[in-house]
Amino acid sequence: MSNHDLNRRIKEMLVSSLMLKMAPEEIGDDTPLFSPDGLALDSIDALELAVAIDKTFGVATPSAEVARTAFLSVNTIADYVGGNPPAP
Repeated sequence: MSNHDLNRRIKEMLVSSLMLKMAPEEIGDDTPLFSPDGLALDSIDALELAVAIDKTFGVATPSAEVARTAFLSVNTIADYVGGNPPAP
């Protein structure tokens, strides 16, 4: 899967899983997910995001520390998903 396709799937997953009131195309690849200047997601959203990534891509998030660095933006999620093989 190309980076563009992966980023598109991540944006679609964000909108559907977190019930965001925006179109996937409105989310920039480097938009901060948890910053007030970005999507302003919260800790509950982080948990839902971890579950959605596992369901969608088969990639688990082993700890809060990993999530803190992997869930900064669409690009960092794509790097995390691309760099970790799906769980068996």
